[in-house]
Amino acid sequence: MPGIIDAAVEKYLYDILPVRDPVLSEMEEQAAKRNIPIVGPAVARVFYQYARLINAKRVFELGSAIGYSTIWWARAVGDGGEVFYTDGDKKNAAEARQYFQRTGVEDRIRVEVGDALELLSEQKQEFDIIFNDVDKEDYPRVLHLVCSRLRRGGLFITDNVLWSGRVAQEKPDLLTTRAIQEFNQRLYAMPEFFTTILPLRDGVSVSVKL
Repeated sequence: MPGIIDAAVEKYLYDILPVRDPVLSEMEEQAAKRNIPIVGPAVARVFYQYARLINAKRVFELGSAIGYSTIWWARAVGDGGEVFYTDGDKKNAAEARQYFQRTGVEDRIRVEVGDALELLSEQKQEFDIIFNDVDKEDYPRVLHLVCSRLRRGGLFITDNVLWSGRVAQEKPDLLTTRAIQEFNQRLYAMPEFFTTILPLRDGVSVSVKL
């Protein structure tokens, strides 16, 4: 995807990152080779950092693909923590399971296959973090589900909110772009949250529940 920031700065940000372990490195290679959407190591480190900052123990992922970010969340929550993996593709879930086993975090992850929004709607507990990375057309639908399932002081984090810069278009042609624009506008207007957007990779919004 086209970079949000200067290409040289983007390269620097990734070049300076510590080397990942063999399993994460393999997942990054597979994602690049097979065009699998993952957040990548720079954004994943932000996730890990925020989870540790608020001592998160319960994380719900809306859209998990092969489980790259799931592993980062699982490592952040530590022993006794729980991360909900959700994806509509059984093959993705099967591939993710073997990565979870190889990284030794399978006991912290609950794998659910199906519609991520429906799976979240069934939850009665509150989470410390809800991470949103579903199909972009569904982004606005996520907003009415989140507040009641996130604890006060918890974080609602969403990927791809700058959409390769297309959100800056005044009259976008793509439904996905319009959906993300609507999502961003509504999210910033919600009194339940204090929101910022980090212009890293494809844009990450971080909202703390007040």
